[in-house]
Amino acid sequence: MIKKIIAAVILFGMMTVMIVQAMEKEERQDQQTQSVQVNNLPGLEVGLKAPDFELMNLAGEKVKLSDYSGQKVMLNFWATWCPPCKKEMPDMQKFHEKLGDKVVILAVNIDPKNDVAGFAKDMGVNFPILIDEQDKVSSIYKILTIPTTYFIDEEGIIRHKHLSAMTFDMMKEYAGL
Repeated sequence: MIKKIIAAVILFGMMTVMIVQAMEKEERQDQQTQSVQVNNLPGLEVGLKAPDFELMNLAGEKVKLSDYSGQKVMLNFWATWCPPCKKEMPDMQKFHEKLGDKVVILAVNIDPKNDVAGFAKDMGVNFPILIDEQDKVSSIYKILTIPTTYFIDEEGIIRHKHLSAMTFDMMKEYAGL
């Protein structure tokens, strides 16, 4: 009888170990699949150093990405004619107002021929808007769809990218807040 109980306990222990190992393997596979899915999206890959650039803001001042070294940056590519871009602007403004001391927003406009300043005023946004006049930065970042947003950490590494409009909560999540 004791031998049967010992055998049952050993068998139960071995089954528990096998189940835990199978769950850990599945979790690792899920993480790898998510990583592959993110890096299959158009644009620069997550994990790369974000290329530095210099653009003019709406006030005509030169702004470089490297000006924000040591800070988290939300780098957003958008256009005035883009409905999803318009949809996310209020959430970006809310994010800027509530968390702008933790994450800098740099919104790169790719359609400078339109009234970008008027659009910003109408939308009530006051975060930095940069103008990509010759599509140099959007080419460097391989922008194929807008909006596209990169979240860059304090070391200048791209930690997340998102294609399409984002909500305030998504911005917080991707920024690690």
